[in-house]
Amino acid sequence: MDEQLVALKSALSRNDVLLEVMSRTASLELPGWYVTAGCLFQTVWNVVTHRSPTSGIKDYDIFYFDSSDLSWGAEDEVIKTAQRAFTGLAAEVEIRNEARVHLWYEQKFGVPCPAYESTEAAIDSFAATTCCLGVR
Repeated sequence: MDEQLVALKSALSRNDVLLEVMSRTASLELPGWYVTAGCLFQTVWNVVTHRSPTSGIKDYDIFYFDSSDLSWGAEDEVIKTAQRAFTGLAAEVEIRNEARVHLWYEQKFGVPCPAYESTEAAIDSFAATTCCLGVR
């Protein structure tokens, strides 16, 4: 496991956009935040197949968990703050409060979603195990 973590860190560190996303996200001081999903596994696949580390990455997903206010307005304020923080970055960044997912998931995807207890629980629920990863 230690060897795999070293290899993962090495691969992810080759994606300068990812490192910048992580740096800017850290400055937002969001509770329980992670950069997650496709940008991570795509970076690894790119590195092991000798492509540019950013090749084929559609966006950079950021999850956080704030159950203190489940309103759309509270999440939207975080989204707007993040948009300002990511100004000038040559990448699309999508940020979502995982404490709210159960409020909209069924309407969007047609199946219910239980309320998550943490960002980690949300990441663990991904259908594709290659997505079940988050980094800070």
